[in-house]
Amino acid sequence: MMATSYTPAVIGGGSMSDINGLDHMGRPSDAVFGEEIGESCGVFGVFGPDLDVARLTYFGLFALQHRGQESAGIAVSDGAGVTVYKDLGLVAQVFDEQRLAGLDGHLAIGHNRYSTTGSGSWENAQPSYRAIGDRTIALSHNGNLSNTSALAEQLGVLQETLSDSELMTEAIGRELDGTDWERALARVLPTFEGAFSLTIMDNDHLIGVRDPLGFRPLVLGRVDGGMVLSSETCGLDIIGADFIREIAPGEVIIIDEDGVRSIHPFTNVKQRTCVFEFVYFSRPDSTMSGQSIHAARRRMGERLAVEHPADVDVVVPVPESGIPAAQGFAAAARVPYVDGLVKNRYIGRTFISPTQQMRDQGVRMKLNPITQELEGKRVVLVDDSIVRGSTTRQLISMVKKAGANEVHLRISSPPYQWPCFYGMDTGRREELIASRMTVDEIADFLEVDSLGYLSLDGLLAATAIDPNRFCTACLSGDYPTAISVSR
Repeated sequence: MMATSYTPAVIGGGSMSDINGLDHMGRPSDAVFGEEIGESCGVFGVFGPDLDVARLTYFGLFALQHRGQESAGIAVSDGAGVTVYKDLGLVAQVFDEQRLAGLDGHLAIGHNRYSTTGSGSWENAQPSYRAIGDRTIALSHNGNLSNTSALAEQLGVLQETLSDSELMTEAIGRELDGTDWERALARVLPTFEGAFSLTIMDNDHLIGVRDPLGFRPLVLGRVDGGMVLSSETCGLDIIGADFIREIAPGEVIIIDEDGVRSIHPFTNVKQRTCVFEFVYFSRPDSTMSGQSIHAARRRMGERLAVEHPADVDVVVPVPESGIPAAQGFAAAARVPYVDGLVKNRYIGRTFISPTQQMRDQGVRMKLNPITQELEGKRVVLVDDSIVRGSTTRQLISMVKKAGANEVHLRISSPPYQWPCFYGMDTGRREELIASRMTVDEIADFLEVDSLGYLSLDGLLAATAIDPNRFCTACLSGDYPTAISVSR
């Protein structure tokens, strides 16, 4: 489906509802968690008059596919107008040579969407867009706003009719009409609350925005005389771009024919990057805050082996994100590391699947045991997290049926007890197994011989970054912003 620069920007989005209930500690109450939350996505952007920006954006999105598998989209400007193409599916399903050839221009942005609310709906695909006179703005969003009710009221629209990304596009478009980018963004961006790493464009400008808490990553690179924005450094690597630096929390980067300039429109900047970027979301070959994601995950496994040792024969990872931690655990425990599970790489992440039925089916399609590595063995199985527990239970059963004598589960993060309102899909609080069961009860439910979680202190130490720079709300209940809205 194709949209031109003159197509109206208002394309119906997911519904949102107020969240006002807080417990006695100021955290969202149980009633809050009946609502679903938003997405963590991949965003990308390229500016370069002599570059094939659509194809570079395609490859960038391909590298960021792990961040979202529901839909993909690219917006391109040739200076006279903006063309947007987006559809449901993986990047390679949405785009082919014919479609990319029709996206000609000198700057582009792209988006991979990850969501449950509005899942399966084309209207929720991004980039979102809005016509302003003789130009169009397009926006790609990674994160989730926490003040959508107030923003919708300010704009005079029904919050059920626009997603948070479309609300931002509408607000920016109204402010931009008749003024320049610097002034418009300085006025409108401080009205947004929550998590938002953005790539934005019009006919002639590529813009990167990172919220003042820096919940989600965004990096700047250079390729063949052009400039690149990407959610992760792996998006730079795939197109041969050189990493310049991370966009700072609260920073706005504006790129045009005059070069690159930076503004800082936020008054209260205090980094709180999501710790699960290190645990799960980011690709292991990416770096963040100067640290290798892969190396950090290995250190998580090493600390896990010290905190929760086990008398076993082999250490087996749950691929893919459990592999580095399992390698670290095996090295620290001096126990052989074996690949006891094979992953079908063409099946999407079960964590991202929009229904429990699909998640359950995904486990059976996604992983298969190697009986020869498991039969008759005492096994430590290493995974990165347990969210709902049902897929983990199926996995344990699978390993036992393959002949393992004992299964000891080790998790390279603390118990996941609180939903995220900043861009991770975790569902309602009652769906989170650690919010309603003790560790021993979870072990009984999963039918494992023992269960050990990495401590929060151990996790933060493994990142080798100042622990005060992380958001740990999903693990601690300590939310860094007031929660007023959910998807």
